[in-house]
Amino acid sequence: MENKFDQIIALAEKYRNLTANNLSELIKHKSLSTQEKDTQTALKRQMEEAGFDEVFIDGLGNVIGRIGNGKRILAIDGHMDVVDIGHEANWTFDPLGGEIKDGFVHGRGSVDQKGGPAAFVTTGRIIKELGVPEDLTIYFVGSVMEEDCDGLCWKYIVEEVGIHPDFAISTEPTNLNIYRGHRGRMEMHVSFYGISAHGSAPERGKNAIYMAAKAALEIEKLNDRLAFDPFLGRGSVTISEIVSGSPSLCAVADFARIHLDRRLTWGETKESAVKEIEELVKDMNAKVEV
Repeated sequence: MENKFDQIIALAEKYRNLTANNLSELIKHKSLSTQEKDTQTALKRQMEEAGFDEVFIDGLGNVIGRIGNGKRILAIDGHMDVVDIGHEANWTFDPLGGEIKDGFVHGRGSVDQKGGPAAFVTTGRIIKELGVPEDLTIYFVGSVMEEDCDGLCWKYIVEEVGIHPDFAISTEPTNLNIYRGHRGRMEMHVSFYGISAHGSAPERGKNAIYMAAKAALEIEKLNDRLAFDPFLGRGSVTISEIVSGSPSLCAVADFARIHLDRRLTWGETKESAVKEIEELVKDMNAKVEV
């Protein structure tokens, strides 16, 4: 008789093409944050077809499937939303095509992160065939708005839906390795305040864009010297947006703001991350906000 592991491997191979086709379908639905409805509908149907005991959509839009009725609760999560495709001319294939080619499923979200829900639909199907331990309940969650609002989906699930997992598995990509955690994340705004002047006499003003540019170069250097952890890797910081304003296009800009995406490794804190940026802009008329 095959052991359980061998049975799982055999069924995973059996459903290999089904998993790929499910992923391809999810990719074809463009699902930016707060615009996940079509993917939501498709994923709910896939869960139902896989034989989940219960499938429902909560008040925030998360698709939740349940298998089992035990006291111990395991949650498996994968978010349905993706970032935008950017400049489509830069793609060598249709980002919403979901093409299956050379053993891969191609398209926006194939890795981050629709591959996770497609995989856990197959996981649920296999569990239904092999049986779930009597003391276990497994919730499979296709979550919303992860790209823009990390954690909001699960805050709602815990506080409003009332699901309190004992353990959780994130299906974020790990190159098929098992990870026991990941870096923290925070976002910061740094606003710069200058003095406007006529564009013909910029020396009479103080250009906020130049302040932001100088800070940006220092932030790039900061990224190279952030703390390192053997498991989590190095902390990181990058500028993901810059905006500016002036009374007119022929005037010195009196305002600029940069948006920072900061990833925290072991030993770093919100307070230490803010202090690093404040130190960089201490000689500028700038304000750091989390």
